[in-house]
Amino acid sequence: MRKNPCAGLFFVFFKIGLFTFGGGYAMIPLIHCEAVEKQNWITEEEMLDLLAIAQSTPGAMAINSATYVGYKVGGVWGSAAATFGVVLPSLVIILFISAFYQQFRSNEWISYAFLGIRAGVAVLLLNAAIKFGKALKRSWFNAFLLTCAFCATVFFDFSTVLLIVAGACCGIARHVILSGRKNGEEK
Repeated sequence: MRKNPCAGLFFVFFKIGLFTFGGGYAMIPLIHCEAVEKQNWITEEEMLDLLAIAQSTPGAMAINSATYVGYKVGGVWGSAAATFGVVLPSLVIILFISAFYQQFRSNEWISYAFLGIRAGVAVLLLNAAIKFGKALKRSWFNAFLLTCAFCATVFFDFSTVLLIVAGACCGIARHVILSGRKNGEEK
């Protein structure tokens, strides 16, 4: 008899939500570690697809990711458990901080702590970029798209959603062109 995965999904995503500062992007390395490496809930390729979907759909990226993984593992109830697990810590922490906001805001030590947290978040994001860069298939096309997306983001503050749509269109166009060439060669 198969064990109900909802409790496991809830606790894994609760832990991710509890120990990740910096929002969705900072959670990605932890979601990758848990869902791909430790639990084997999804593959490396599915994780890359999940990132594209989670980024381009409405809502927070971490919540979209948790919902996707939860659904894949446990259906509708699994998605509910994973989503609730990742949201609950943030909800409780935000309620606590909002109750004592004025005291937190003026506390010098809290300000220093948040400066340190920001540095840690930057490292988490860099780590995620390196991991997913290594998992990306090596080709001139992917290198070209990656370079264009990087330049558009860094130098022109281009919208992430537009970059994802443009990347999808480029991928479809490349497939159509390559399919046309293969069909022409077969005739």
